[in-house]
Amino acid sequence: MDIFSYFTSNIDTEKMGFDDDEFEDAETGTALSLISDAFEELSDLIKKDNGVSIELRLKPFCDACSLVSVLFGSLGIAFKFAEMEYTSKVRDLSEAASLYGTLSKVIDYDVKSDTVQSAESLTRKLRRVRQGLDLIRELFQNFLSTDDYSLKEAASEAYKQVCAPYHTWAVRTAVSAGMCALPTRDQLLLNLNESDESAESEMRRYIKASLPIINYIDNLYTSRGITLDW
Repeated sequence: MDIFSYFTSNIDTEKMGFDDDEFEDAETGTALSLISDAFEELSDLIKKDNGVSIELRLKPFCDACSLVSVLFGSLGIAFKFAEMEYTSKVRDLSEAASLYGTLSKVIDYDVKSDTVQSAESLTRKLRRVRQGLDLIRELFQNFLSTDDYSLKEAASEAYKQVCAPYHTWAVRTAVSAGMCALPTRDQLLLNLNESDESAESEMRRYIKASLPIINYIDNLYTSRGITLDW
């Protein structure tokens, strides 16, 4: 079984709670196209026609975030740390969806309980999921910046910008060593079943769609007086 078939065979859209009208044609398309579709829908959800932000519900957010796991998997051992942390935290948030309903209620609960930065708080886990989304966004931007930019360079710079400031020396060292095991640029495209042209199109869609969501999450923190330096 090739790597793309492995990824797509493990995307159980019914188990994740996708409705037919939420992610149209979810059985078709590449992993990147499914992710781009999902985040474009989320971007549409957080704004009304008049531009006023609305409450983002936890379940559709987690459904979309679950799809991103395949991207971490395609990057190999260097990003195994991110895949494991990201996947577990998305799962924990998804399991809490019926209790809290929206992202803002998750944070409000921890603010009231004074547990925002506790190790197992959902607010902290949401922060880490947000970093995962931003890591992929930054990696895609670097990847598309020039044809001469290797995946190792793109990923190393993305990690340095997004995650390294929050990781211990031991984790940073392990990640740095693992970067040598990243697939080549061409191998990544093959793993994702994309051509240069299709990958660029889908990556740009994700970059554009994910940024408003990342900013939306950041605003949930800053509007409650929570800093983003943790």
